[in-house]
Amino acid sequence: MSKTVKDMVTGEIRRRYDGVSSAFVVDVTGLDVQQQEKVRRLLTDRQARMQVVKNSLARRAFEGGPLAPLGKALEGPCALVVAKESLIEAAKALVAAAKDFANLKLKTAIYEGDPGLLTVEQLARMRTKREILGEVAMLIASPGRALAGCLRGPQAKVAGCLKAMADKAA
Repeated sequence: MSKTVKDMVTGEIRRRYDGVSSAFVVDVTGLDVQQQEKVRRLLTDRQARMQVVKNSLARRAFEGGPLAPLGKALEGPCALVVAKESLIEAAKALVAAAKDFANLKLKTAIYEGDPGLLTVEQLARMRTKREILGEVAMLIASPGRALAGCLRGPQAKVAGCLKAMADKAA
């Protein structure tokens, strides 16, 4: 590949992954075409995509960006997976798919630009943003719910007694 072509491909990779701070790497070389398509469909259902990249060009494209630590970890045949919504959900799906596809190798991941690399399995064990927000909402609502229950209990008893007294007087 000539230097001009390499520069063009590097620029395209840089443009495509500009602003991306979370991704993970898988090796799909042992999968046949039908299996690769199933994996791609599985990722597409989770608003994620997988692209095979040339390691040296990806390293050059990632330099100075949030994916730079991941670029250093690219070794051997690699496909890069990124997601629009939740990379964790895509990782969970591929960990489950790896049980069906023995040749699917899950490599390393970077999450939110953190320079510490994770395994894809570690990423899959993390909670998604939606799960965390649900827990926070539950924790915020629980004291209010408990207070409402306390206020409702005695109030209901007093109202019941007043009604019984009114009915008795009438």
